[in-house]
Amino acid sequence: MIKRWIALAGALLMLAALFVGGAQPQAAGLIPAPWDKLAHAFYFFVFTFLLYRFAGFPLAVVIVLGLLVGAADEIHQSFLPGRVAGWADWLADAAGVSLGSIWFKGRGSREVYSKCNRNTPQLFKE
Repeated sequence: MIKRWIALAGALLMLAALFVGGAQPQAAGLIPAPWDKLAHAFYFFVFTFLLYRFAGFPLAVVIVLGLLVGAADEIHQSFLPGRVAGWADWLADAAGVSLGSIWFKGRGSREVYSKCNRNTPQLFKE
């Protein structure tokens, strides 16, 4: 239970860093192109990781939330001096959410499969 609260706190801190830290003047151009797209994808990969694997949110909720947060960030950036909102940034956010969803959903399936195999009695000994 405590793991879920820590993961949720981590996700909320990431949101604060995104919206409060991203509003600072020095945030403009902090990571040069094309590396900024990799940073967007990595950020949302970790966000997905925290909410799905540790906080236990349903995968569909995590995907929708990640896409909405990415869109809200781009809208927020459009109002900040020195910042530019763009579809490419949102697509990098979506790529991070997608990769995180695929990665962690696949890992969860393997863990369940290995637990089933471990608990299944062997009928035929070799």
